[in-house]
Amino acid sequence: MAFVTTNEGNEIFYKDWGPKDAPVIFFHHGWPLSSDDWDAQMLYFLSKGFRVVAHDRRGHGRSTQVWDGNDMDHYADDVAAVVDHLKLRNAVHIGHSTGGGEVIHYIARHGQDRVSKAVIISAVPPLMVKSDSNPDGLPKEVFDDLQANLMANRAQFYRDIPAGPFYGYNRDGVVADEGVITNWWRQGMMGSAIAHYEGVVAFSQTDFTDDLKSITLPVLVLHGDDDQIVPYENTGVLSAKLLLNSELKIYEGFSHGMPTINAEVINADILKFIQS
Repeated sequence: MAFVTTNEGNEIFYKDWGPKDAPVIFFHHGWPLSSDDWDAQMLYFLSKGFRVVAHDRRGHGRSTQVWDGNDMDHYADDVAAVVDHLKLRNAVHIGHSTGGGEVIHYIARHGQDRVSKAVIISAVPPLMVKSDSNPDGLPKEVFDDLQANLMANRAQFYRDIPAGPFYGYNRDGVVADEGVITNWWRQGMMGSAIAHYEGVVAFSQTDFTDDLKSITLPVLVLHGDDDQIVPYENTGVLSAKLLLNSELKIYEGFSHGMPTINAEVINADILKFIQS
């Protein structure tokens, strides 16, 4: 397995598949998952001639289970460590959910010189939690409940999320895929409880407004209108408005987990954006 050691001495696991001279796509996973959640995209884009890279965020997957630094600044710095180690240039950065926030913060914090385009999918920016400046956000109690359920019985909680709202399997007439549910649970349980607990604060309370405004490169914003985890009106739609050079696509009936269960559609739209 391949790891990058950060300046803090933490090991960040990464995958790097494909020819070294091929155009690069860097994938950023959601909470509380790992780089394995991008299987459908990494195999697809590898077959299209791309070099595909993905990492496990600190405290997630196979990366070091640190007890501190579970915030967007450290997440972005860990991405920079992988980018520097692999000497990546002109990469397209693609993030899902929390990973979409990580993409936006990485670009804003470390600059656009090494990035050509970005894609954020079902992503948390600009801000999820309700506040005076974000009156349409979700009440803080929603995220407090996530932490309470994680603390009470993480294993059961990580079964209930994918079996229910994450993939829309709680909707009438939708047939759940047991393999998808189990794979979500597997990825979640690989990670650290403390990193996931504190990660709830990172993805819900980080305000990405200024980050979004600072980015000038092309960004594709994808969201489903049946996203029960990150409601699209106050995230994807607003992010597209704040970005200077964005393209917004809302998918009717798609859930939060659309990169997995709607991979054929999502992959084709991303490829079209990259090649445009």
